Amino acid sequence: MGNKVYLCEAQCVPEGKMKRVDAEGLQSLAVFNVGSQFYVTSNICTHNVAVLTDGYFEGEIVECPLHGGSFNVKTGEPCSFPCEIPIKTYETVVENGKIYIAE
Repeated sequence: MGNKVYLCEAQCVPEGKMKRVDAEGLQSLAVFNVGSQFYVTSNICTHNVAVLTDGYFEGEIVECPLHGGSFNVKTGEPCSFPCEIPIKTYETVVENGKIYIAE
């Protein structure tokens, strides 16, 4: 892994929760805690530019608040209509209680 971009403290994203993060030079990101494993994706729905962290999150699935489409946060793959294009995912690293993505 090359450079890392700091996102937030791991304790700020409890298990089963999600958090919006704005990292310098990047679009809005979403951090998800699934079974104490952290995943980072784009926070923008590929269907109609809604903010995913304004939606509903359970298990590995985040549901867009606008039209109810959903994505798997581990893979970025769409899980339900009307979403058809995957969301971007990022390589995620946790070091000393801090969450980073690889640049």
